[in-house]
Amino acid sequence: MLPKLFLERMGQLLGSELDAFLDAYEKPAFRALRVNSGKADRERFLKQAPFALQPVSWEPCGYYYQKDDTPGKHPYHEAGVYYIQEPSAMAPAGYLMAEDSGSPVSAEQMEQERILDLCAAPGGKSTQIAAKMGGKGILISNEIHPSRARILSQNIERMGITNAMVLNETPEKLCRVFDGFFTRILVDAPCSGEGMFRKNGEAVREWSMENITLCADRQDKILDCAASMLAPGGKLVYSTCTFAPEENEGSISRFLRRHPEFYIVPVNRQPGMCSGMPELAECSAEGLEHTVRLFPHRIDGEGHFIAALRKQGQYTEASLSAGLGNGIERGLAKGEADCTEWKKFAEDMLKFQFDGKLLRFGDYLYRIPQGMPSVQKLKVLRQGLWLGTLKKNRLEPSHALALALKPEQAVYTADFSYNSGEIRAYLNGQTIPYQGENGWYLVLADGYGIGWGKLVGGIMKNHYPKGLRILL
Repeated sequence: MLPKLFLERMGQLLGSELDAFLDAYEKPAFRALRVNSGKADRERFLKQAPFALQPVSWEPCGYYYQKDDTPGKHPYHEAGVYYIQEPSAMAPAGYLMAEDSGSPVSAEQMEQERILDLCAAPGGKSTQIAAKMGGKGILISNEIHPSRARILSQNIERMGITNAMVLNETPEKLCRVFDGFFTRILVDAPCSGEGMFRKNGEAVREWSMENITLCADRQDKILDCAASMLAPGGKLVYSTCTFAPEENEGSISRFLRRHPEFYIVPVNRQPGMCSGMPELAECSAEGLEHTVRLFPHRIDGEGHFIAALRKQGQYTEASLSAGLGNGIERGLAKGEADCTEWKKFAEDMLKFQFDGKLLRFGDYLYRIPQGMPSVQKLKVLRQGLWLGTLKKNRLEPSHALALALKPEQAVYTADFSYNSGEIRAYLNGQTIPYQGENGWYLVLADGYGIGWGKLVGGIMKNHYPKGLRILL
């Protein structure tokens, strides 16, 4: 049952379209996944996919699947081949990662990008941004709630992302460390969740005008923090999954009054997407008609609002680093003895060398990209790529490394079909009979890295993490 006051407000917003809007609530929600282009070739995956897929028009790697399909219970999911994501939620990252003309950011430019996903859990938009970055530049994904930050970190790992830092901080704390550091910021703001009523009954039960006001106040504070962390010339995309004008056109209008150095960027809307509604804002800002609204009766997805903004000015590589409160992470000193275990593992078991720097936390060894900020005084869950754990005279490779590797980058691989007994046994933590040279093997499901096994005397010892093991 939708709240009476909510229905009255939607009637004022939609007018004659209200009946069509309400009819959409009688239909099942759309289900979609996004192919991880950082790990899987889209065309190859479409030929392999064990379920029927139809494209999402606003995301090149997005596909609808049928309600009877269970892609979350599939080895491809565990291998990070795709991310299950609500289709409308795929739109904001696409606008963030495009030039103002709508064209993709060039690979050369991507090297310079410093991107922040400020409210990132559970990770759908962060992993989408990372896929578009192609391992270049730096991505910082932040989540204020510790339990949700852990889920975010797990998804960053599962998707094989190598250039991300995961933080568990308040926006206010980040402001003191990152002053004008980021070239792009996504604020997928906490909101009243009206756009998810069809999917989330809890959001319906928690709805109230008081909550809308609370969310709008919170959004103002988050946006102010984002403004201070964005470099001159940088791009900010703000999104919500609500219909409430106070949190959409209202939030943007208030923000532009406080920050006249920003302006709204016109964007290309896909068929079915609506323009923003300036008349709904208490004090309408210039350009609100260039914002985007998504309604479930007009598109195959849930409700969303998106605004793309640009900060006046221009940044340089030097200016991006100038505002870092903690400076750049230095990593291990060149030639430091603690690197020998990694060097030996890489020489014996890998066919390539990672670029970037090595960083050590206790016995954990990480690879970080050049220019990664220092983590001093920050709550960090993940920094760059976790390579492995340093043991006595050896390195035990991490699950994160297995998920980040391509088959051709490992000396030894063991490839099994996704529906084979070997893959089922592997994901359940069992050993597997296998013939080959002794050593560490990248276990593959149809060519996609899914974890490590260590072959000793014809038996593949299982190194799939205990906390991830499943029965298929």
